[in-house]
Amino acid sequence: MASVNRKWYSGMLTQEDWWAVWLGLIMFFAGLLSITGVDLVGWMAKTHTWVNPADGLSASGKAYKDMHPLLSLLITYIVFTALTTTGAYFMKLNVKKFLYGWTIIFAITWACWFIGHEAHFKAVPQDWDKYGITWGLALGGGFSYILALLVGLFIGNFTKGFAKTLYEAAKPEWYIKTAIVFLGIKVGLMTMQAAGFTFELALAGMAATFVAYMLFWPIVYSLGRKVFKLPRQWAATLASGISICGVSAAVATAGAIRARPIIPVMVSMLIVVFAMIELLILPPLYTATLDHEPIVAGAAMGMTVKTDGADAAAGAVLDEMMRAKAAAAGTMWQEGWILTSAIMTKVWIDMFIGLWAFVLAIIWVYKVERKPGQLTVGKSEIWYRFPKFVLGYIFTWLVYVGIAVLLPDLIDAAMVGAKTVQSPMRKMMFMLTFVSIGIITDFSKLKGMGRMALLYAVALFLIIAPIALVVSYVFHHGMMPPAAG
Repeated sequence: MASVNRKWYSGMLTQEDWWAVWLGLIMFFAGLLSITGVDLVGWMAKTHTWVNPADGLSASGKAYKDMHPLLSLLITYIVFTALTTTGAYFMKLNVKKFLYGWTIIFAITWACWFIGHEAHFKAVPQDWDKYGITWGLALGGGFSYILALLVGLFIGNFTKGFAKTLYEAAKPEWYIKTAIVFLGIKVGLMTMQAAGFTFELALAGMAATFVAYMLFWPIVYSLGRKVFKLPRQWAATLASGISICGVSAAVATAGAIRARPIIPVMVSMLIVVFAMIELLILPPLYTATLDHEPIVAGAAMGMTVKTDGADAAAGAVLDEMMRAKAAAAGTMWQEGWILTSAIMTKVWIDMFIGLWAFVLAIIWVYKVERKPGQLTVGKSEIWYRFPKFVLGYIFTWLVYVGIAVLLPDLIDAAMVGAKTVQSPMRKMMFMLTFVSIGIITDFSKLKGMGRMALLYAVALFLIIAPIALVVSYVFHHGMMPPAAG
């Protein structure tokens, strides 16, 4: 550990976490300039519910209302291609392969997003007359996400040769972390409208996360050691992956306890595959059974689904599904609160990773291994393990809260740019995440991992999910999303 991240600024230009911050902040500041009366982000393409395909796409900003939709989409591609390939270059990815993969994934993303907004798929019954239709599936915006995931899974499992050519650009963790930085803007805007509820949600998420994770890790670790007879390194890494935050926690734990390199790789495979199973199962299950407690469902999702990508994706699907179901019953909720309840718990969990890796490192150094001359663990390891994209999320959130509190006359101007960044840009990053998750998920990798897969399934569905639901209910019971204005 002494040789890793010796400087506090190490990785700022080479790590995915930091590049999520940089991409997020570039667009954040571009959007923020709307307070000067200049809209620098309104060129962003935006999808609409449509019957006639010509009505399904436009530029986001009013200042760009006369821009041709295809020109808007082309500019969107050029801008984000320039930003992501720059990040790929500094992260030492193969830029040529990244550019090829990014272009294909971008095209698939927008095709799925556009098709998913066709009125027969998306529109709720109350809007059928508006679109001149007499039937529909009323799936809401969540159908676009599911379609993107299914297309990605098809590519990843049935056209594996093609999928491999896209791997360099299939970076779901990068895309979702960038989306979460954008989400900080949305939470800031929501805080302007319902400050009390936002802070109540944040505090409840913090308390629920603390309680849940004091239970999760020791139970799963004990199960792995005593029932499944796993060695300490395997049990600890798997327990962190299942209990805390998927791949990030597994890698951090493996580094902290100096586990063999193969261990986090194998555990990560399990995490990604099971995250897809959770993503497909939990949103419709919670929508069917917890529609009367949407915030409870969102918080439970945040504590149950592993990896930031799958969690935020599942939260987005849950938000769309629950709002569509409520709308069909005549209740309109503001978009994003259910997703935010999932993200809030996940953010606290992500912040917990660094501290937990530090604690495990101390335990392994001083209790488990007890080797003479073993290096001590510096407090700086907490910073090195800390998920940096969380800083971007909190920063963007607090800036908009600051505008609301200190500069209320600028709120309307600030919202011009903020709405573009936190809505179509954020949703595009979510869509890119869904396609990428599917592409890198290979269900055949579960072969030969029977004992670990069984432990993962037992821990996830019999321990993590039930405890998450109970704890979420205790801390979030009765909290409802604000009504749509």
